[in-house]
Amino acid sequence: MRVESYRTLIVLLAAQCFGQTAAPVLVLLGGLVGTQIAPSANLATLPLAFMIIGTACTTAPASMLMARVGRKLGFLSASLLSIFASLLAAWAVHQQSFSLFCIAAFLIGSYIAFLQQYRFAVAESVAMEEVPKCLSILMLAGIVAALLGPEVALQYSSVDGLPDYVGSFIGLAVLMALAFLVLLVFFRDTPVRADSAQGEERPLGIILRQPVVILAIASAVVGYSIMSLIMTATPVSMHEMDHHSLDETTWVVQSHILAMYIPSFFSGFLVARFGVMRIIQSGFLLMLVCVVVGWGRPDLMHYFGTMVLLGVGWNFLFLGGTTLLTQSYRVSERFKVQAANDFMIFGLQAIGSLGAGVLLATMGWNGVLAFSLPWLLLLIPVAIYANKYLASRQS
Repeated sequence: MRVESYRTLIVLLAAQCFGQTAAPVLVLLGGLVGTQIAPSANLATLPLAFMIIGTACTTAPASMLMARVGRKLGFLSASLLSIFASLLAAWAVHQQSFSLFCIAAFLIGSYIAFLQQYRFAVAESVAMEEVPKCLSILMLAGIVAALLGPEVALQYSSVDGLPDYVGSFIGLAVLMALAFLVLLVFFRDTPVRADSAQGEERPLGIILRQPVVILAIASAVVGYSIMSLIMTATPVSMHEMDHHSLDETTWVVQSHILAMYIPSFFSGFLVARFGVMRIIQSGFLLMLVCVVVGWGRPDLMHYFGTMVLLGVGWNFLFLGGTTLLTQSYRVSERFKVQAANDFMIFGLQAIGSLGAGVLLATMGWNGVLAFSLPWLLLLIPVAIYANKYLASRQS
């Protein structure tokens, strides 16, 4: 296949290397800034929750906007929003305004809702059999973002004449500007592949009742919710409660984000080799082991092991769920199904993020891990239901 056939993938991969730094920077610093300026310790992780709420609230508008004006204009508008939000966060920290910082976090979350549409833009630009491989390649941008974002945040956390972390968010604004330039110069809207354009549009309720769609959404929801719950709590638990250094906390967060995306070197090929169901099952088991490793009174390496297993488990659940979803709707249905999928993912992820601060303050680290188990176990009956449905169709 010619390189031109991968143009959308290549351009969005480059843009996402910069754009995806927004989440790890806010994950690393959101709880730390919140601890310093929030009116109560229970509210320390509220900015991270606002980021996820912003994503959940914007998923449907983002999808509908791009259905009307096209991918490029939607992506460019979101990039401009991210630059403004990053500068607003810097100003909020400078002014010690917790409410303003939460608004900035909400706007960064809104930008992330548009960023999530990158995967659908790539899936629409290639043949169906190419989707798992291309999605896994796109997810490799997370490796660059995992290294670049926290490093910029750490290096500019202390700037002469400015309060701590103001420089971090100014640096984030620069990264967002680079993503904007890549999209402006190189991205172009492309027609969706014609091989999936057959069939009339079905009502959303009928589509969402398909067992395979239920499993696709449940896998991504479980992966994101548990990942958000534990990841949101980790920097505060490590740095503020267990008194690990900022360098050690940064290393663990970076390791987690790398673990989320390094499997993308091979996870797309694993989907092709073993099938989506096996990948989802593997993600479930990795998440379960991550809770076991982190249980008790964790030291540095326990935090490290928990976060690495959490990252790999998320990768398998998210890639498996997204691959299943793209195989379950017709092209005429894509925007409404994508919007519904992402709304459920990030809406329920927000609950996990909101619960992290309260659980950490009231029940400690083990309370966070215990709360993740019911979410994880919900995936078992859904997977059994989908497997029985597929077996009945094959017989």
